[in-house]
Amino acid sequence: MAGSSPRRVVITGAGTVNALGRDVAATVDAMAEGRSAIGALDFPDVERLSVRIGAQVRGWVPEDLFDGARLSLYDRFTQFALVAGREAMAQAGLDAVPGDSTRWGAVIGTAGGGNGTVNDAFRAVFAEGKNRVHPFTVPRLMNNAAASHLSILWGLMGPTFSVATACSSSNHAIGLAVQMIRAGMADGMLAGGAESMLNFGGMKAWEGLRVMSPDGCRPFSLGRNGMVQGEGAAVFVLETLEAAQARGAEILAEIKGFAMTSDAGDIVMPSVEGAARTMRMALADAGVSPDAVGYINAHGTGTTANDRTEAAAIHAVFGARAGQVPVSSTKAMHGHCIGATGAIELLACLMALRQGVIAPTVGFMAPDPDCPLDVVPNTAREAQVTTVMSNAFAFGGLNAVLVLGRV
Repeated sequence: MAGSSPRRVVITGAGTVNALGRDVAATVDAMAEGRSAIGALDFPDVERLSVRIGAQVRGWVPEDLFDGARLSLYDRFTQFALVAGREAMAQAGLDAVPGDSTRWGAVIGTAGGGNGTVNDAFRAVFAEGKNRVHPFTVPRLMNNAAASHLSILWGLMGPTFSVATACSSSNHAIGLAVQMIRAGMADGMLAGGAESMLNFGGMKAWEGLRVMSPDGCRPFSLGRNGMVQGEGAAVFVLETLEAAQARGAEILAEIKGFAMTSDAGDIVMPSVEGAARTMRMALADAGVSPDAVGYINAHGTGTTANDRTEAAAIHAVFGARAGQVPVSSTKAMHGHCIGATGAIELLACLMALRQGVIAPTVGFMAPDPDCPLDVVPNTAREAQVTTVMSNAFAFGGLNAVLVLGRV
């Protein structure tokens, strides 16, 4: 109704596949224990790479999870999204969407889309001299494949699309889904991110940027030397608070605030002002002050430029409190999952809100004077928090920040 308050949006289901675990419980346990899934990569031609580590989903056998006829349509990133979506729907207590299926949709963030399919097609044509590729190459590689297959699986006939904003993709996807529910365009959404770029072509492209570490991810630590790639997916069931309460659903958290901005500056170098402006806008959207935030899940890639810029932005927003707010990056455990990373990191935010456990920044060796933050080094911490923030700052200067709280 005109003039009414925006509808409140809550999370009632969560699902994931990533290098730490095949479901939310295993992932959260690994985060709480500070385990890292980064190790030696295993795929064809890995010996031709100079960077040979990553957070790879090991022992993935899709034939055990999908019907053969359907599997021929699914790139690895789509497979991850579908498994995560199944878990999210099960936790939400749904075997079908409630009410009108035209009022439910899906938004999935991804940067590389069907990157594995692209790698396989290039290998077939250029390395093996074949004149044909798989007939479903295009449906498998398109960025919207994961969102589309989620809509097909669950009969979602409302707004369904993909978002590609590099490392901010899944934060954008979740935030846009929240906005559509708030505005009355949808009653519920599946939202999150999915990514799988751990193959020769994907890694070779990232090597060219010279931002990859050959030996480990150490966010905010003195002596860090770059990011480490991961892969996986996380998907969430979002619906209105009113609908969730009416059907007696367990509410995991409320998404209270969202903001997105563009630096309009450099294509790869981050901006202190842009990051700070996005955090301030997200807090304003949530209607909370910086003093209310009890945990920040940082973008924290482990590159010198990103970590120093983000630390400066946090100080700009949180002032004298900046050094006291727990700030951790979980990328040293599950890797930088690019378009899926914000969604996987949202699980650490839920852990802080629901279990009172703040995930550590593992691999930390020594404080960097340019990153004067409480980074929860190496060991998880118990703390009762009611409001958390999740940052995502992407190449292209595209920023997306979420603020979550208890209901």
